[in-house]
Amino acid sequence: MTNQKLAQEIVDEYLQLCEDRELDQASHFLAIDAVIIFPGDRRYASLQEMAAASTGRYSWVRKHRNEYAVGQGVNAEGQQEQIVTSIGTLYGEKLDGAPFDGIRYIDVFMLRDGLIVRQEVWNDLAETGIIQLSEGK
Repeated sequence: MTNQKLAQEIVDEYLQLCEDRELDQASHFLAIDAVIIFPGDRRYASLQEMAAASTGRYSWVRKHRNEYAVGQGVNAEGQQEQIVTSIGTLYGEKLDGAPFDGIRYIDVFMLRDGLIVRQEVWNDLAETGIIQLSEGK
C-alpha cells in the first residue's frame, strides 16, 4: 500500500499533467482498467476520451487544489484501496472568452498499488451556468 504522502503526490502530479494536457504522461498514473466518472455519470476509460468529450463545454479549466484528505478504504470487491480527496475551486475561460473563477470541485481518487483505479469528479460548473448541459452530454 502506498503511503499517504506518496498517494497525495501521485494525485497532485496526475492532476497537474491533466491540466497541462500532458494526457499520455498522466495516463501512466492510471490502472489499465481505471474508470473516470464526471458529473452526469459520464464515464470514461481514458483521459483522451474524457478530453474529447469536454470539447465544447469551456475553452479551458484549471484547479486551485486547496486541500487533500488521504485515507484507507475497501472497495465493493473487498480490496484495500487508498482514497485521496482533492478539494478546491476551478478557474478558466468560458467558450465566449469570459473568465470564471471560484467554482467548487471535489475529486475523489481510489488508488491500488500506487495507481489510480477510479476518479470521481463533482463540481458546480453546470449549477453556476459556466456550462450548459444538453441531452446526451
